[in-house]
Amino acid sequence: MNSESRLATLDAVPDRISSAAFAPIRSSRVLSGSLIMLIGTVFVSILNFSYNVVVARKLGPADFGNVSAIATLLMLASALTQSFQLVCAKFVARNDTFWAKSHVYRGLMKRAWIISALVAVSLILAREPIANLLKLPSSTLIVFLGLAVAFSAPIGVKRGGLQGDCQFTWLASTFIIESATKLTVALLFVYLGYGVMGAVGAIAASVVAAYVFPQVSLSTSRGHSDESCLIPASFGEGVQAIVFFTGQVVVNNIDILLVKYFFDPQSAGLYAAVALVGRLLYFAAWSVVSAMFPISAAAKPGEKDKHVLLTPLLLVLAMALGFILLLVAAPKLIISLVFGANFVNAEKLFGLYATGTGIYALAVVLMAYEMSRKIANTGWLQLVISGLLAVMISIFHDTLEQVILIQIVLMTVLLVMVSVPFLRSVEWRDRFREAA
Repeated sequence: MNSESRLATLDAVPDRISSAAFAPIRSSRVLSGSLIMLIGTVFVSILNFSYNVVVARKLGPADFGNVSAIATLLMLASALTQSFQLVCAKFVARNDTFWAKSHVYRGLMKRAWIISALVAVSLILAREPIANLLKLPSSTLIVFLGLAVAFSAPIGVKRGGLQGDCQFTWLASTFIIESATKLTVALLFVYLGYGVMGAVGAIAASVVAAYVFPQVSLSTSRGHSDESCLIPASFGEGVQAIVFFTGQVVVNNIDILLVKYFFDPQSAGLYAAVALVGRLLYFAAWSVVSAMFPISAAAKPGEKDKHVLLTPLLLVLAMALGFILLLVAAPKLIISLVFGANFVNAEKLFGLYATGTGIYALAVVLMAYEMSRKIANTGWLQLVISGLLAVMISIFHDTLEQVILIQIVLMTVLLVMVSVPFLRSVEWRDRFREAA
C-alpha cells in the first residue's frame, strides 16, 4: 500500500468511527423524541376527543357534520402549516450556529405571515359560495375559518423551529395548548347556547392561542454570523413540502368533504365520527415521524443509520395493528361510550377506516424519511394518489363502506409504490434481515 492510499484510509477512519459512534445516540434521540411526542399526542387526543364528544352530544349528527366540515377545511389549509414546519425543521436542524438557525427561522416567519394573510382574505371574500357548497347554516363560519388560517403558516414556522432544534417537549406543548383552548372555549360557548358558532369559534381561538404560547427560543450555543456557514431554506425544499402536504391533507380530508356533499346530513355526521377515531391513529403515527425527521435531516450526506428508519417504522406498525384490533373487537362499546346512541349505526365502519389509516401511516414514515435526506419524488406520487382518491369517491359512493374500501385500495397502492426503492436496495434488505 503506498503512502497516498494509507493517508486516504486514515482519513476515512474518523468518518466511519463518527458514524458508528453516533448511531446509538441518534437511535436514542428518535426513541425518546417519539415517546415525548406520543405522550403529548395522548393528551391532545383526549382533549380533542372531549371537544368532539361535547359538540356531538350537544348538537347532534347534523350540526356535528357542519362543525366537522369547518375543521376539515382547516385541515386542508394545514398544508401551509405543515409545509412551513417541515422546511423550517429541516434547515434549523441542518444549521449549526444560533445565528444561522435564527436567520432561517426569521426569514420563514416573514414569508408565512404574508402567505397566510393572502389565503385568509381569499377565504373571507369567498365565504358565501363556500358556505352554499357545503350546505353550512351561515357564512360567518367561514370568517372564523379565515381567522384561524391567518395564523396557520406562522404556527408552522414556530413548530418547525422547535422541532428542528429537537425541543420536543415544547413542541408537544403547542399542540396541547391548542387542544385545551378549543375544549375550554367550546364548553363555555356551546353550553351558553351558541351552538355551531360557539364550536367553530373555539377552533379559531385555539389556533391563536397556539401561536402566542409558548415563545420559541432556539439553541443558545452561539456562533459567528458568517453567511458562508449558513444553509438557507431552498425553493426546491419548499415546493417539495407543499406538494407532500397538499397530497397528505387531501388524502386525510377529501373523503369527509365529499361525503358531506354526496350524503345526507345524518350519514355525513356518522362518517365524521368514524374519521375522527381513525385520525387518532394517524396523529399518533405522525408524532413518531416528527421525532424522526430532524434527526434524520441533521445526518451528513451519505451517512445512514438503519435505526433512524426502522425504529419509527416498527413503532407505527405496532400502533396500527393494536388500534385496528381494538376497533374490530369492540366497535359498538367504543362508539356508545364516546359519542352516544345516536352514532351506533357507524360501528361497522370503524375497523375498515382504521385499516386504511394504518396502511397510509406506514407509507408516510417511508416518504418522510426519504424527504429528510433529499428532494424526493414520493410527494408527487402521493399527490397523484390523492387526486385519484377524489375522482374515485366522486364516481363510486353508493355506501359509506364503498367510500372506505376505495381508500384502502389506493393507500395499499401508495404503500407498495413508496416501498419499492427500499425493497430493491440490497443494503436495506440486509438491514431489515439484521433487525429481524
